[in-house]
Amino acid sequence: MRIAAALALTLLSGCGQAAPSGAPQRRFPAADRPVAAIVSSRWQNEDDRDAAGEATEVLALAGVKPGMTVADIGAGEGYYTIRLAQAVGPQGRVLAEDIVPAYRDALAARVQREGLDTVSVTLGLPADPKLPGASFDRVFLIHMYHEIAEPYELLWRLRPSLKPGGRIVVVDADRPTGAHGTPPRLLDCEFAAVGYARVGGRPLPRADAYVALYEARGPAVDPAAIRPCQGQR
Repeated sequence: MRIAAALALTLLSGCGQAAPSGAPQRRFPAADRPVAAIVSSRWQNEDDRDAAGEATEVLALAGVKPGMTVADIGAGEGYYTIRLAQAVGPQGRVLAEDIVPAYRDALAARVQREGLDTVSVTLGLPADPKLPGASFDRVFLIHMYHEIAEPYELLWRLRPSLKPGGRIVVVDADRPTGAHGTPPRLLDCEFAAVGYARVGGRPLPRADAYVALYEARGPAVDPAAIRPCQGQR
């Protein structure tokens, strides 16, 4: 079944219930850090990114193989989407998701133009990418984690989408979130708060970034039990 069809059948439910006043109740803690504004890629063109070798190194470290099903969350112009499609091959599947309609539309047009039949493009919500359950070998969050306003909810909602042994792959810069990066210690803390463990990663000096890999461990965490990371901006 195509990812797009599975997506339509298995959307995860939204969070929160209305309080008596009509305001939504908060089920997840707020992030104790600045949230960077959504911006376009800092790279002028894709040749510059290829020259830095980031994608090649990240996909190799993430263990992306032909036939896998992967998700590119916050896909933007689709730089990683295209390379993921090449890596998983004709038997694999890629779901590319963004929360900005204009980015989603531009990427969908690119996918159609390049004839990428294994790629589905969809629009998500800031705290819920609405991925089908138990469907993905890898979920990629590339240079966008610092733009997530509700990290605990997003990570909690991503967890059911992973297949057994599935991993979330984050690429970001080692600088404060307000400066469009995420300190690795803060990233580890926020993932751990939702029940993930880091299972790999390394610096990416040529890209002025790092990559970190996470797997879900143990039972799902009750949203009310999540304790936000503090003082690690």
